[in-house]
Amino acid sequence: MIHDTRCMETIEIQNDSARLVVIPAMGAGIAAYEALRQDGLSVPLLRRWKPSSDADPFALACNLLVPWSNRISGGGFVYQEQFHPLAPNFPGQNHPLHGNGFQVPWNVLQSSATSVTLELRDAVVGPFRYAASVRYETRGTSLEMELTVENQASEVLPYGMGFHPWFPRHPGTRLRAPAATVWHEDAEHLPTHAQLVSDVPEWDFIKSKSLPRGWINNGFAGWNRTAEIIQPEDGLRCSISASENLGVYLLYSPSEHGGFFCFEPVSHLVDAHNLKVVGGLVALRSGERFTGSIRLDWRWEAMEHWLTDKST
Repeated sequence: MIHDTRCMETIEIQNDSARLVVIPAMGAGIAAYEALRQDGLSVPLLRRWKPSSDADPFALACNLLVPWSNRISGGGFVYQEQFHPLAPNFPGQNHPLHGNGFQVPWNVLQSSATSVTLELRDAVVGPFRYAASVRYETRGTSLEMELTVENQASEVLPYGMGFHPWFPRHPGTRLRAPAATVWHEDAEHLPTHAQLVSDVPEWDFIKSKSLPRGWINNGFAGWNRTAEIIQPEDGLRCSISASENLGVYLLYSPSEHGGFFCFEPVSHLVDAHNLKVVGGLVALRSGERFTGSIRLDWRWEAMEHWLTDKST
């Protein structure tokens, strides 16, 4: 169903440093997270959402990924010797993508000057019957996001989650995000094989460097759960820290001209349900919960030297 997003309710939190806007009806996604300057202007820390008549969740500033992250191949997965079918859930996609928490309305449980908590009840996608909640909290120049999922099915099932923020990409944007291995993808964006990041210099972000000029859409494992994004054009430096159970990040950017890139802390690799790689997915019995969180911290910083630095 297509909704006119210009009429949707928003929840806004603002302090002297930043402004956060959440849209409950669009998967409890973030519409804006902006740094506030002393001259009254704002600078987007996450890509700004533009209201339109087409409620595309991937036009938001950040999506919630639950009860799994990214794609599941093969029309479903086998778990404990039982096949669980899953149908594609997004136009133009051959495989089910990112669960369905990002596609359905959430309810506001609590809202204050500094935080908002939303919940999703009686959610269903394939074999998953679940509830979820998310808490967004702002503290000065930091934003904390905490996502919880609860298995409400009668059987044990493997759950995952993640956060899908969309960051502005400028010519000078740089990323530091050390990892051990990177997974290559095929034409359907499914993983094929892993390689040491040190063997792929263009994708080795052990030190701050520019993003690749062309397409990148890869999963990185062996991550230490910290990263840094430098935005010289905006005079901003943003650090990211994730909970221990978000041990993978996905890096997506269509090209240097796309205007955005995604850095997604998630609990498991793409197609982990079928990949059979140990770790990441969490087996939940009925009534059990799984919580993951990330924190964004940012600061203003004069960075003229980055704008004149031509190195990678």
